[in-house]
Amino acid sequence: MTGPLAQPASPANPAQPGGVAQAAFARLREYLRNQILGQETLVERLLVALLSDGHLLVEGPPGLAKTRAVKALAHAVEADFQRVQFTPDLLPADLTGSDIYRPEEGSFRFQRGPLFHNLILADEINRAPAKVQAALLEAMAERQISVGAASYPLPPLFLVMATQNPIEQEGTYPLPEAQLDRFMLHTRVDYPDRATTLRVMALARGEAINQRELPPPAQRMSQETVFAARREILGLTLSDPVAEYIAALVDATRRPEPYSAQLRQWLRWGASPRAAIAIERGARALAWLDGRDFVSPEDVQAIAPDALRHRLLVEYTAQAQGVSAESCVNELLNRVPAP
Repeated sequence: MTGPLAQPASPANPAQPGGVAQAAFARLREYLRNQILGQETLVERLLVALLSDGHLLVEGPPGLAKTRAVKALAHAVEADFQRVQFTPDLLPADLTGSDIYRPEEGSFRFQRGPLFHNLILADEINRAPAKVQAALLEAMAERQISVGAASYPLPPLFLVMATQNPIEQEGTYPLPEAQLDRFMLHTRVDYPDRATTLRVMALARGEAINQRELPPPAQRMSQETVFAARREILGLTLSDPVAEYIAALVDATRRPEPYSAQLRQWLRWGASPRAAIAIERGARALAWLDGRDFVSPEDVQAIAPDALRHRLLVEYTAQAQGVSAESCVNELLNRVPAP
């Protein structure tokens, strides 16, 4: 999907078409950077998911501002936010809602669950059983909720950010490949350095003094601005060589022989066509955030690891040798020639 080749107006001038959305996202990016210290990649990937109408899976140890990040995003955008703590006793109806009997009316009425908000934080998603994961899968894939014989559409602006804790695996239910494939990006976050930790301490101290968790932004972004930015992104130029490069990267995960004999030994299963769509949309979003009207191979290379790492299955023998999906993606980027 390359989109029309018409080039949008320069983002440098807010008076021109496209400049308003560019300026709004620049303010949003700055606000998130000031509230989520030391997690530049998380902030950028959250914006990419928002711009690309995708969902984000974030993996990292506790206490790295994953919850704060999506809260800050909801704070800065005119959107509803709901956090759901996934636990082994969670039921699908706890997410979707259920039909409640009204004795005064003698009928059932649907009570909406937390998935009917715009921004959803699915905290520790791998701690809930398969039935709950399946309910979330329908919401992410079909943008609707089915309860009994009725289906209910979700809001037009709908983003799921799910988190996983890589440290403790006891009592978890690994996400099946079908659900992992529904996440546009899988981002890993790590601990900040010492200087950033000092800044985090000062930020928390200031919030405690002011008795508020997150200061409000100077101006909240409307949902119409988000939708306008999404339309602009589809208008960026994607040249044929860059589009072919994306297709070659994804195809090399399924047929790696022409590129690397090592990949052939490592990979058990390659990426689906959704991977190519995710790479293209993510690359477009990165280019737009950078103020360019064209997608470069560097944009593709920057987003490819997050778009591919959760879609590749590594052979058991390779895993025993310490090979990970990350290793496979690095080999791909080294072996597949860029335009």
